[in-house]
Amino acid sequence: MSSPAHFPLNGLLPSAVRAFTPNVSRTFVSGALSLALLSGVLLSMGGMAHGADQARVVESAQVPVVTLGSRAVGSGLALDGSLQAVRQSTLSAQASGRIAELRVKAGDRVKAGQVLAVVDDRATQVGVAQAQAGFAQADAQLANARAHFERTRELREKGFMAQAALDTAQAQLRAATAGVAAARAGQAQSSLAQGFTRLTAPYDGWVLQTHAEAGTLAMPGSPVVTVYAPQPIRVVVHVPASQQALALVAQRVEVLLPGAEGRWVTPEKRTSLPAADAVSQTVEWRLDLSEADGADQVPGRNVQVRFVGAAVANAPQRLLVPASAVLRRGELTAVYLAIAEGQPTAFVLRAVRLGADHGDAGVEVLSGLRPGDRVALDPVRAGLSSAQVAQ
Repeated sequence: MSSPAHFPLNGLLPSAVRAFTPNVSRTFVSGALSLALLSGVLLSMGGMAHGADQARVVESAQVPVVTLGSRAVGSGLALDGSLQAVRQSTLSAQASGRIAELRVKAGDRVKAGQVLAVVDDRATQVGVAQAQAGFAQADAQLANARAHFERTRELREKGFMAQAALDTAQAQLRAATAGVAAARAGQAQSSLAQGFTRLTAPYDGWVLQTHAEAGTLAMPGSPVVTVYAPQPIRVVVHVPASQQALALVAQRVEVLLPGAEGRWVTPEKRTSLPAADAVSQTVEWRLDLSEADGADQVPGRNVQVRFVGAAVANAPQRLLVPASAVLRRGELTAVYLAIAEGQPTAFVLRAVRLGADHGDAGVEVLSGLRPGDRVALDPVRAGLSSAQVAQ
């Protein structure tokens, strides 16, 4: 075992300590001194780190505030809409018979040309076989009529046949040719009818819904499967006819998509149908989304749509609060209000009732606040016990 390291004591221990410890081993004292010095260094570093943490906490608790005031905002309109696939098709049966096979279910991905359902095709198979036999018979009659015409023409050229016989052979040839054309058309018709017993996907996409099951009797026109393509996708919103003029002059139209985390997106194209629905008295608007905004979205989900108007000089004054200052927790909608200096806490939670969202201008406050109030722009940090108003 190696001996402990020895450290010179001169200049390190006070003289009083050296006087009262004459019998202590220099080795023991030097080891104890090393531990004492190391502990002091660690305590010093810990104190510095603790001080830095406290500084960071104090710094992070500085919350910026904004002073509320009434301002003129443009008239706007907020409505609920829904997502809709631009390419969506309901495939229906085109032949009568029972559904022999239903090869897909809702949620399945399909490729263009893939067979989705098969209707019992035994009757159409018989029709195809009959058409093929008819075509073979007509083709044989055409070959016989052509040979007869050739022989008659040769005999007529040699003077052994009358002109009337040649005319008759030529008419028979034309009739046989027409019979072959009719048989070919019948064969195509039977093949087409056979194809009607198979429902195929018109494009790559997803199965949205199945309307029948295997064994169900299908009639021409009865829906079987609905498919849609995930792209492109659009938002459909029905604007009240009384608000149509306001929507037409809107400066911009924005959509809040599901999962967008509060991010409003602008449609690539907006189209208003030229007529209003006679029952609901609404006008349908179609807002086409970009491929990036429409990614991972599915038809049928509800969205929020707002028509933002331009601000005018004589617009009504409204009290607005920034959207980032609003805290939403379940049914609670509130803001953190900065109170007067010298109070125990710098912020108090104040419940508010909000109105229309005016985009970048803010959200209208209906009750709970008044002009001149100061609210925290970061409600999460304002909820800390050490939160202070940023200077």
